[in-house]
Amino acid sequence: MFLRSLYRLQNLSRSSSNINPKHAVLAAFQPLLQNRPYANTPQPAASASSVNQTELAKFAAIADSWWDVEGPFKPLHIMNPTRLAFIRSTLCRHFGKDPFSAKPFEGLKFVDVGCGGGILSEPLARMGASVTGVDAEEKNIKIARLHADLDPVASSIEYRCTTAENLVEEQMKFDAVIASEVIEHVADPAEFCKSLSALTVSNGATVISTINRSMRAYATAIVAAEYILHWLPKGTHQWSSFLTPEELLLILQRASISVEEMAGFAYDPLTGQWSLSDDIGVNFIAFGVKISQ
Repeated sequence: MFLRSLYRLQNLSRSSSNINPKHAVLAAFQPLLQNRPYANTPQPAASASSVNQTELAKFAAIADSWWDVEGPFKPLHIMNPTRLAFIRSTLCRHFGKDPFSAKPFEGLKFVDVGCGGGILSEPLARMGASVTGVDAEEKNIKIARLHADLDPVASSIEYRCTTAENLVEEQMKFDAVIASEVIEHVADPAEFCKSLSALTVSNGATVISTINRSMRAYATAIVAAEYILHWLPKGTHQWSSFLTPEELLLILQRASISVEEMAGFAYDPLTGQWSLSDDIGVNFIAFGVKISQ
């Protein structure tokens, strides 16, 4: 069993004993959320898209490199086993599945929102899930389909060039909704999470991974990764678009998703590998459950 970090809500706020910790969290971070850019802009209609065209163009320019393990998506390829370890552990426990089974997700419907070239969708399909991969960039979907056709199991993935909002309009529902390294690139994180929630069945699961808006994240994910090590093209990330764990927790709570667990990703420069950690100061991943209405 790998090391797993439990991000306990009661540790976010030192409230008095007669105050519900979750209410204390909401009260403490209300001013912070109100000062975020997306809090002061008019809320789009339910059918509006959260797609950020500038961000979309960045990924369209490097779409052909999705499966180049030494290319601009190398960090995601290296991180993938660690992301999958968290997903496998939390979802198997939530759905009562055997994590040691070859196909623990058999019988479950997953959607990978912002799937890119399919580097997360494919292993989820190999673990037995019925996977739908969606991305707003047509080039990404074409690459994903071409690569999936090389594997009989992965070829079962339904790739679609669309958005989460469009799937909501189609009244699609999934047992688990996954958005990995996506929310920092959308136009409106709050509306995006509402769409993720709408796609999740009651008591279903939502998994989101992203980057913390911390100075350490600026130093490592932007300065080091983009300008020094050249792991990513310059301008891939905007620090102001990152969310802190507290902000993500509140946004998901408002979207009727209760965050049950959170873990950080730690990079070891000596081994060149990622591992799960208690440190959520830079990269982190959250597992939440759709609250029954």
